[in-house]
Amino acid sequence: MLTGKQKRFLRAEAHHLNPIFQVGKGGVNENMIKQISDALEARELFKISILQNCEEDKDTVAEQLVKGTGAELVQIIGNTIVLYKESKENKQIQLP
Repeated sequence: MLTGKQKRFLRAEAHHLNPIFQVGKGGVNENMIKQISDALEARELFKISILQNCEEDKDTVAEQLVKGTGAELVQIIGNTIVLYKESKENKQIQLP
């Protein structure tokens, strides 16, 4: 689990990032979870935006992504989810 201090640090790091995934009408599926897991291994921290045509609410989507990828939920802000997962091979972010 992340501490409050670590979450604050990650929120600051994520602030300038653009979302690289979008969750739309189909919701979250296996293929998306696989792609997001791979991207987390490469980047550790990124944003996912939830489109207006998504049928599930953002909390449900965030929960499915966290469960499926094993990542930490840093924050949900508006329709954007910020996820973090420490990379095994490619560690770039030093947490405080």
